[in-house]
Amino acid sequence: MDDDIDDLLANIEIPSAPKISKLEKPQIPTFKSPNKTIESGTTTTSPGGSIPKTASNPHCILVNPKQRGNPVLKSIVNVPIEFRDDIKPDYVVGRTSCILYLSLKYHTLNPDYICQRLKDLGKQYELRVLLVQIDAPEPHSALKNLTRITLLTDLTLMLAWSAEEAGKIIETYKQFEKRSPEWIMERAESSPHQKLVSALTSIKPVNKTDAVTLLQNFGKLENLIKASEERLSLIIGLGPRKASKLYKTLHEPFLTK
Repeated sequence: MDDDIDDLLANIEIPSAPKISKLEKPQIPTFKSPNKTIESGTTTTSPGGSIPKTASNPHCILVNPKQRGNPVLKSIVNVPIEFRDDIKPDYVVGRTSCILYLSLKYHTLNPDYICQRLKDLGKQYELRVLLVQIDAPEPHSALKNLTRITLLTDLTLMLAWSAEEAGKIIETYKQFEKRSPEWIMERAESSPHQKLVSALTSIKPVNKTDAVTLLQNFGKLENLIKASEERLSLIIGLGPRKASKLYKTLHEPFLTK
């Protein structure tokens, strides 16, 4: 199986910046249903097989008709979808972003499928996500194989453990299409209490619950630092191992020779 995959991977070009053709005027949709699904007619792929024409509604997720009947679609409720037969990926979630959906069980039975899909996709899209639904009892070997493929073909690998979770991932990519990176960046703690909790949880294996419990028991950092290792181990949920690590860290010198 690995030899067959290697042969297919050899024929897949690693994508560079895509050449985005001039967008054509979108078709007028022929039907709009109450559940926000827009049905468009047959269109022609733009010259060079590049990015397809824009959706009649820019907030739509473009869906390949081959995905009809996929339970994933039932979980996409906050963003409208539009079926389009002029797109090669399964879902288009942005002007330069797309998603290929893959059932792990199907991949196990048809290991060449994803490589052929990538070959057909070519160099389209800057962000290319491989969304894998874990529906096989022993996923490790197949996931190792897929990880290798994603590394070689510049894909982002996303995992979902249910059709509902997969649908929400697709939906979220579209909702965050134009959001800045700051939306998903960790925010700095502002209050002194939160800063102390954050500092204590940086000591492995102390978790957030341990940090909050310690501050509730000792009241302030000075009392915590002065506490003996035995006293720390008596804190509910901490135990000897965490207490030993915490005590050692709190009493290590800041400067080393």
